[in-house]
Amino acid sequence: MVDQWDIDDEARRISSRPHTIGEYFRSEQPRLKPLPEEPFETGRWFTPRVDRYSQITVRSNRYSVPVRLIGQSVRVLLNANDLVVYDGRSEVARHERLSTRGGSQLVLDHYLEALLRKPGAFPGSTALEQARSAGRFTPVHDNWWAAVRSAHGDAEGTRALIQVLLLGRHMRHEHVVAGLAEVFRASALTADAVALEARKAADGDAAASSVPAPGVPALPVEEHATVTFLADYRLTHLPPDTRPLPSVAAYDQPRNRRRTGGQGTSQGEAT
Repeated sequence: MVDQWDIDDEARRISSRPHTIGEYFRSEQPRLKPLPEEPFETGRWFTPRVDRYSQITVRSNRYSVPVRLIGQSVRVLLNANDLVVYDGRSEVARHERLSTRGGSQLVLDHYLEALLRKPGAFPGSTALEQARSAGRFTPVHDNWWAAVRSAHGDAEGTRALIQVLLLGRHMRHEHVVAGLAEVFRASALTADAVALEARKAADGDAAASSVPAPGVPALPVEEHATVTFLADYRLTHLPPDTRPLPSVAAYDQPRNRRRTGGQGTSQGEAT
């Protein structure tokens, strides 16, 4: 609609001028400079300090950052729709901009290192509540968490869940959820088992995305994956040991010499 307004406006004539707006623009266009190669930055910069709750305040709203930045000043670029946090030149957080006042936008991943040390604060945390509302903490997480707490206790079970959540830093969210669902069915209540099954899910997606060439049969895919513990996986994938078997023959030689003795040795030395 706006484009049509521009087209219509080119035929408009201002007052009693001899040419239309479009004709004047075509005469001025060769004299215009080209657009800059770099986009024009329209955001506003702030340098807030991270408080003890690992949060910064920008325009009366609070946003979380990684706990390692507590007590430091960070650079914040506030755009119309989002907010980007930088530690030096590195981006450390990105949030959707809040349109209210006094609101908070917390990311559970920013608090995992602190919650690993204090697992008792995890169940009632605001970051967990917001992760549930956003769909990042799913019923699959809750089911596995309840099972692992029942098996290992609240503290150790919560720590195991946090270790699973840390996998999301280098694996896709849907692969971690798939790994959780698989190990829950197999009652495998360790973070290592989740990591292995999540890797299998990632490998399966990669294999499914590759389309075979015409005439080449597709590789068979197992219908149900089996759970393999990480320790067993490592043992079965050790490189072959080509070293010779150890021998203690070298240790027997000095002993034999002391028993036989030699010329000039005393009776005490021979014994």
